[in-house]
Amino acid sequence: MKVLWLAAHPEERSLNSSLKNEGIRTLRDHGHEVQVSDLYAMKWNPVVDADDYDHSPTERLHISNAAHHAYTHGTLSPDIRAEQEKVTWADTLVVQFPLWWYGMPAILKGWFDRVFVRGFAYGIDDPATGQALRYGDGPLTGKRAMAVVTAGARPSSIGPRGVNGDLNDLLFPLHHGTFWYTGMSVAPPFLVPSADRTTPATFEDTAARLRTRLLELPSTPPLPFRRQNSPDYDPETLTLHPDLAPHTTGLALHYTDAL
Repeated sequence: MKVLWLAAHPEERSLNSSLKNEGIRTLRDHGHEVQVSDLYAMKWNPVVDADDYDHSPTERLHISNAAHHAYTHGTLSPDIRAEQEKVTWADTLVVQFPLWWYGMPAILKGWFDRVFVRGFAYGIDDPATGQALRYGDGPLTGKRAMAVVTAGARPSSIGPRGVNGDLNDLLFPLHHGTFWYTGMSVAPPFLVPSADRTTPATFEDTAARLRTRLLELPSTPPLPFRRQNSPDYDPETLTLHPDLAPHTTGLALHYTDAL
């Protein structure tokens, strides 16, 4: 594998950083290539603005259009171009972060906002049909992604009946709305619950589970999301056909095993 490990935690002595180091070492020891974007260590700027696109301050800034123009004309800021080169090089993205307020840290959200611009990660049409290539098709098709997530919540509270909700529901915006939207297949997430109560013994167990997940990643079945340009969706309304999963509502509709 060629792995881009994207990490977002401000403390190098944290559980997150220890797992990051363990994961990268494991991959390299088994012959995989790894590049790392440690966003806090890089002091990554998460804020989108006109400077990203060499955009004239005299003209109104339309983000998507300006980003697409800059991408196609080679005028994106150097830090964005460097991250896009890493994504292009990789066949696998490992995205690691602590779950803060039911989402990823702002610095990581800002990485996606700035790096996944139109033309690079989305905004491509099928030349034969004119259909937008997204949700299972797109510029990043052929790559896989996996989230490695730490959470303070206890394991029982992150599930279908837990007060915090099911992990795949919590991560749906990242899994379906970012990874799958751009064409990447999505491996089941790796969760580390009760992260603030980790002991040396539980760390060793967690590290062992992470090593196994990483080495099995090439053969791990992805989450079974439906492709937008499949017969499952009406191409005009982009809604699931009524005969599919008729008694199911919500996010579960968009998995092929919701029949």
